Amino acid sequence: MRYPPIVRWLVIGFLPLVAAGGIPRSPSVAAEPTVEPTAKQLVAEADRIVVLGDSITYGGRWVALLDCWKETAGLTGTIIDMGLSSETVSGLSEDGHAGGKFPRPDLHERLDRVLRVSRPNLVIACYGMNCGIYLPLDAERFASFCTGIERLHAEVEATGARIIHLTPPIYDQRPDKLGPAGDTDYDAVLEEYSRWLLSKRAAGWLVFDVHGPMKQALERARQDDSNVIFSPDTVHPNEAGHWAICRAVLDGLGVAADWTEKEAKPLLPLVTKRLNLLRDSYLSAAGHLRPGVRPGLPLDEAIREADRLTAEIRVSSR
Repeated sequence: MRYPPIVRWLVIGFLPLVAAGGIPRSPSVAAEPTVEPTAKQLVAEADRIVVLGDSITYGGRWVALLDCWKETAGLTGTIIDMGLSSETVSGLSEDGHAGGKFPRPDLHERLDRVLRVSRPNLVIACYGMNCGIYLPLDAERFASFCTGIERLHAEVEATGARIIHLTPPIYDQRPDKLGPAGDTDYDAVLEEYSRWLLSKRAAGWLVFDVHGPMKQALERARQDDSNVIFSPDTVHPNEAGHWAICRAVLDGLGVAADWTEKEAKPLLPLVTKRLNLLRDSYLSAAGHLRPGVRPGLPLDEAIREADRLTAEIRVSSR
C-alpha cells in the first residue's frame, strides 16, 4: 500500500527519533532541592520521641529536664523514656556482672519490640558508658560498639523514624574514687567512642556531643571549687551532671543558653511523674531481660493517667 507523501514524510521523520530514545520533550522545570529538617524541627514535629540508653537514661533526670523545655516551648509531642539499666548496644557483658546474677542486657534483643510498641517518629539514643565494659580500649570491643550503633541506626530508620545519637557522658574518675574501671583511664575510652560517633556526621547522621561539653563544664566548675563532682560513683550523674547532659542536648537543638535548669523547676515534679509512669509501662509492654525493673501499668491505663498529668502540666506552664 502506498501512503500519501505527507504520511511517508511523518513516518520517515519519526523513526530516527524512536531509535534515538524517544521524541523530544519540552524542558522540565528543575526540581527544588530537598531541604533536610533540622534536629529542632524533628523534635517540634514528632508526636512520639523515644529515648534509649542505659541506667543514666533510665534514671531519667536529664530526659525530664529536656521534657520540661519541650513543655515551656509549647511543643506537644510525647517523650517516652525507654532506657534500661545495665544495657549495652555492643552486646558485651563482663564476667560476673551484677555478682553473676545476670549478663548485661543487649539493646538488640528488645529493639524490634520497642519500635513496634512505641511507634516513634524520633529516637534519641545515648550509649557507650557500659559498652566498653570498663576495660581499656580494645579493637574488638570498639568494633562491637560501632557495629551495634550502626545496627541501631539502620533499624530505626527502616521504620521511617529519625534518630539523634548522643556521645556518652563522662566517666568522672577521681584519685579517691576509681569506680568500676579501676586504674583504667576509662574516660579516654569514651572519648574514642565519642570521636567515632561524631565522625558519622559526615555520613549525614545527627550526632550531638555530650561528652565534650560535659567534660568542659566540669573543668570550669572545678576552677571555682576543686571538690565539684558530676558522678559520685564515677558513672551515674548527680543533678549537676544530668543538667550538663541536658544542656549539651539543648545546645545541639539550638536552644538559647538563657534557658536554664531554673526554668524547669516549676514543672519538674509533674513532668518526672509522667515520664516515669510512661517509662515503666512501655518497658513492660515491650519486654526485656533485665531483672529487678519495676513493672508498669497496662499501656491504656498509663496513657490515660499521662494525659491527665499533661493537662495539669500545661495549666502550670502558662
